[in-house]
Amino acid sequence: MNLKSLTDGVPGIVVAAVGAAIIGGGAVIGGGIIAGLLDPGQPAAQVVLEAPKAENDTQPEVPEQAEQASEQIAPEAPSGSVPLGDADEAIEAEDYMVVAAHPAAAQAGAAMLEQGGSAIDAAIATQMVLNLVEPQSSGIGGGGFMLHWNAAKRRLDTYDGRETAPLEIEADSFLKPDGEPKSFIDALTGGKSVGVPGLLRMLEMAHQQHGKLPWATLFEPAIALAESGFPISPRLLTLLSVSKGLTDMPATRAYFYAEDGSPKPVGAILKNPEFASSLRMIAQEGPDAFYDGALTAGIVAAVQNAPRNPGLLTRRDMVNYQAVHRRNLCARYRDHLVCGMPPPSSGGLALLQGLKVLDAYELDEDEPLSADTIALVSEASALAFADRNAYVADPDFVRVPVSGMMDVAYLRDRAELVDLSTAAKEKKQPGEPRGFQNMQMDNSVELPSTTHMSIIDEDGNAVSMTTSIETGFGSRLMVHGFLLNNQLTDFAWIGERDGKPVANRIQGGKRPRSSMSPAIVFDEDRELKLITGSPGGSRIIGYTQQSIINNIDFDMDPQEAVSAPHFINRNGPIDLEEGTGLEALTPALEARGYTVRIRPLTSGLHMIEVDDGEFEGGADPRREGAVIGEEQFRPEISDAFNFIEE
Repeated sequence: MNLKSLTDGVPGIVVAAVGAAIIGGGAVIGGGIIAGLLDPGQPAAQVVLEAPKAENDTQPEVPEQAEQASEQIAPEAPSGSVPLGDADEAIEAEDYMVVAAHPAAAQAGAAMLEQGGSAIDAAIATQMVLNLVEPQSSGIGGGGFMLHWNAAKRRLDTYDGRETAPLEIEADSFLKPDGEPKSFIDALTGGKSVGVPGLLRMLEMAHQQHGKLPWATLFEPAIALAESGFPISPRLLTLLSVSKGLTDMPATRAYFYAEDGSPKPVGAILKNPEFASSLRMIAQEGPDAFYDGALTAGIVAAVQNAPRNPGLLTRRDMVNYQAVHRRNLCARYRDHLVCGMPPPSSGGLALLQGLKVLDAYELDEDEPLSADTIALVSEASALAFADRNAYVADPDFVRVPVSGMMDVAYLRDRAELVDLSTAAKEKKQPGEPRGFQNMQMDNSVELPSTTHMSIIDEDGNAVSMTTSIETGFGSRLMVHGFLLNNQLTDFAWIGERDGKPVANRIQGGKRPRSSMSPAIVFDEDRELKLITGSPGGSRIIGYTQQSIINNIDFDMDPQEAVSAPHFINRNGPIDLEEGTGLEALTPALEARGYTVRIRPLTSGLHMIEVDDGEFEGGADPRREGAVIGEEQFRPEISDAFNFIEE
């Protein structure tokens, strides 16, 4: 595994302006511009290309302690319907495909495509059902990020529906009176951790631009299912059994638990007429019903009058919320073009930085899970996380040096820091990219409950969308039939250290940093190749990166790519997935100087591969996801629950 010449054929980077990534003619020209034109009225593209032929805040202060605390609150143990390693081959389709975290949600999305709807239409219907059947992970009380590919216009759009902090938020919101951080459970439960939900405004923006079916139609499956009821799945029961704080809140206790305080069992029918009523209002009146209508007062009151940690969310915060059409962020990896989410998510930058460092090396295609491969990928990831923790935050509040972090010379220097020796490994330090600001590191921990969907319609339009309410069951506040997020705990709880600010510090109106990494990959001819992404807190970046490497470098099909055992390095120990063959590599990695930990690594990867107009899909067996193409579609959504055995 030798370092390639860093001046020989290392591909280039594209950073395109809002709504402006047009990939035309199948090529990105090194040293030039994207071969394509913007839509009329759009701003000129800002293109940064490499030259041709060249290519801590304390929360608590010890990140491992913070991570251990968070995982005690929201463990995402494997709870899928297929044993790891026994997943079937990738599903094939020709007309369309939906891959999502629950069969009922995927069927709802497919129903929209059967009616001639677009990928965006399917995404909205899928998300509304996920809110119902997978309430712990995402919903209209939270936010998310989306990439959309318009095949006819060869245009990539990037949408930011991340939550914002109330304008009156206090910088010490998650500190005790003595200035020390609260425990995670004390901080996340109640109203103070709730940000202004952004999901509906993001979906509205995308639907206005790319929807085909009427807005109200997209809510029909979720409304019907909320009224008729659905059976509790094994995964939902698992999380109800271990999540803290739910029985302390009257609404969640009444909905999820029996009178004796035990979780309702697998197969028990949950009906949610209140959620059906909320969705009906949003379907008829649009998102205004949520942000400045009949639902708004209830949301604000739930936050301000929370039994624990009353918050400062106001009607003005809700009314003023706006989704954002962000700049696209793309970079070439091998001969492919990988596009991800720009800040305030750290996902795209860290994903692309890691891939660009790896691009300077050859991977052994015959040994995808060797100690050599794991060490190399871990080094690239650690370098990316060092920069992530130092520089990434809401770009409307902090100057994020995106171009500097993706500069060819800078990444060349970073690649030379890869340490494949047997010396004991120390934490990587952030570099000094062009345009950086001298700020303190932020090791704030993101909790692992999120969801991801990958969708392609009959016209070749694609959606890669990751959404979240943060930890499992969010703030534990339930209002109008849905849970509210606790995303504000993604900020750095201590905003200044040694006289220097932390980029991701708490500020009113600001969006907390995220690791959500929806990704779309184009092949050597710049045709759509992969739609991928995952939940998993800050491990999302590694999961998504590994799925791309598995496909591009190791020629795995989508099911193989998402089912493969995981290894993760977030600039610390290497985590190897518990119960897999990777455990046997512990001595070899320790001999290379790494600290190794064995633990569950519960991704929720959902991938679609496109090849000559045909689709292959894979759903992560660690959860309850499903791949639905035209042959798997069933008109009766009740059939989607057949995997549940009481």
